Amino acid sequence: MRILISGGSGLLGSAVSQHLTAQGHRVTSLVRRRARSSAEVQWDPAGRELDPHRMDSMDAVVNLSGAGPADRPWTRSYVETLYESRIGSTATLVRAMEQADNPPPVFLSQSGTGYYGNVDSAAVDETGSSATDSLLADICRRWEDAALAAPDGVRTVVMRTGVVVTRYGGAIGKLLLPLKAGVGGPLGSGRQYWPWISLPDDVAAMEFLLHNDIHGPVNLCAPEPVQVDDLVAALAQALGKPARLRVPEFVLAAALGRLADEMLLTSTRAVPGVLLEHGFRFIHPTASAVAQWVAGTD
Repeated sequence: MRILISGGSGLLGSAVSQHLTAQGHRVTSLVRRRARSSAEVQWDPAGRELDPHRMDSMDAVVNLSGAGPADRPWTRSYVETLYESRIGSTATLVRAMEQADNPPPVFLSQSGTGYYGNVDSAAVDETGSSATDSLLADICRRWEDAALAAPDGVRTVVMRTGVVVTRYGGAIGKLLLPLKAGVGGPLGSGRQYWPWISLPDDVAAMEFLLHNDIHGPVNLCAPEPVQVDDLVAALAQALGKPARLRVPEFVLAAALGRLADEMLLTSTRAVPGVLLEHGFRFIHPTASAVAQWVAGTD
């Protein structure tokens, strides 16, 4: 397939691009600077500028654009960045599809399990609604609305991705650093559910969605929802480190403000109903399996 990808330079985007290229697909990356090769296309998402003719030769578009929600405290300025980097980029892609003579038949667009908000211990699949007024849920709703405005005939998937577990980098990397040093532990009460997925499974799920007739929302998270206490304990055990230094909620709130409330302390027990229904097989379906992979002992 000929695949156009936005956000290809990030941790997830790089992994997806490398995997798809290794599978024989032709991947073209959207870049904000001047293109340096035929494998790059320049665009200006903030200015809503992308040559629609670039869409004509593509079989699929994968949209992974968006500032990292855990990269900085959620100041008013950064919240605006979170909105614009997602909604503006998505709207630019959709507008180019609308203006293209032959829009790509497949559009995979990133979203997040933050769409569901704080649902405590109730399991939610793709049929669940976003009945919360949280900021993160509002970002996800608007993000998805922008993607679902794609032209008729474009099979559109909004990928509600959980916390991506990696061996380094990303949001989970900030949790792994103190654990590897033996000074880590659970965050807050530890009873909140974090929907998570390993990086290899996230990449494999995207390729699966490219090839299967699936549309609409899809939860990209492991089939075993776990509480933070259990996830941290599994990681610490695999790393051979203690995990006794719990970080209280008030400390997280004081240090990170709204970021802590919206992401770290919120409980979302999402399950991958659509992926399981269509026969997707997870490489790391359990917390113990992903912990062993992170530690390099699998």
